[in-house]
Amino acid sequence: MNKQYLLDTHTLLWATIDSEISRLREKVKTVLEDPESELFVSSVSLYEILNKHRQGKMPEYSQIAENLLDVLDDLDANELPLNWSHAELAAKLDWTHGDPFDRMLAAQTQIEEMTLITCDKAFDSAPGIDTLW
Repeated sequence: MNKQYLLDTHTLLWATIDSEISRLREKVKTVLEDPESELFVSSVSLYEILNKHRQGKMPEYSQIAENLLDVLDDLDANELPLNWSHAELAAKLDWTHGDPFDRMLAAQTQIEEMTLITCDKAFDSAPGIDTLW
């Protein structure tokens, strides 16, 4: 059975820009390049990128924001929609971290039994979350 991975927003961005790929650890690059890895990107991350782009933040990622479906195809990644059970768990997680995007990613990771690829240390204290960096 293939291992499933959910990419944190920054992981998605760094993996898709040549000048940023050096920010990824070698073991992360190995997972991203492994055809046995099933990669997923949350609709939450897609919203976060598009919203920040609309606000004029992260102009260096405008090419990605304008071509998100192509980016997913290039990575051979699938969209992971946010559903009601994800939203409910995100609200109820026994975790002091308040960032709503991170809480939703944590809930998706837990419910879907995926590994979250992230360098964000906040996830170290998230209950029931397996991370890779």
